[in-house]
Amino acid sequence: MDQKITSEFDKSAMIYFQSSAGNYALDMAMWMITEIGDVMWLVLFSIVIFVIRRTRRIGLILLLSLVAGTIGAGYLKGYVVDNPRPNLEFMGSTLPGDIGRDTFVLGTDGSFPSGHAARAAIIALILGFALSQRFPKWCYLIWIFPVLESISRVYVLQHYPMDVLGGTVFGILIAGVIGKKLKLYDIFKKSEPEL
Repeated sequence: MDQKITSEFDKSAMIYFQSSAGNYALDMAMWMITEIGDVMWLVLFSIVIFVIRRTRRIGLILLLSLVAGTIGAGYLKGYVVDNPRPNLEFMGSTLPGDIGRDTFVLGTDGSFPSGHAARAAIIALILGFALSQRFPKWCYLIWIFPVLESISRVYVLQHYPMDVLGGTVFGILIAGVIGKKLKLYDIFKKSEPEL
């Protein structure tokens, strides 16, 4: 039996989001948020951070994590899990562009895990850690980004709720492993004076 345990929840959530679309401002906001999570924009952002000398290590870790997360999610959704995307048409406002699908990386079109949610979690984990020394009380606000990205992917009917949850967990794991291997925690070490 090839049924997901959460299939009823996923279906009811998708039908709810399909029926709630139609508010022009909300539709545009969700479309813009989902497009921000596109691999192109986030890789460009990490390259900019990498070019700045002071943030070079963070940029490198971010860039490698985003590439690994995108390829890993694409591989999982196309060749391991092979769960089809929701088969619903977005009934909301006419959007200025197509809704982004990043599974073209490996020529697949699966749904689980969400690459957008994985990349958003990678951004939040790495930048949240990098900002934690300077803004200890406010650094957690960056987690609003993966929450909004995940909601937007379900809202525009590209993923089921469990896909974005899986993508978030996958992104956290990728960022954690790469951050540890490349010693992200060393960014806070002060250089000790030589004697």
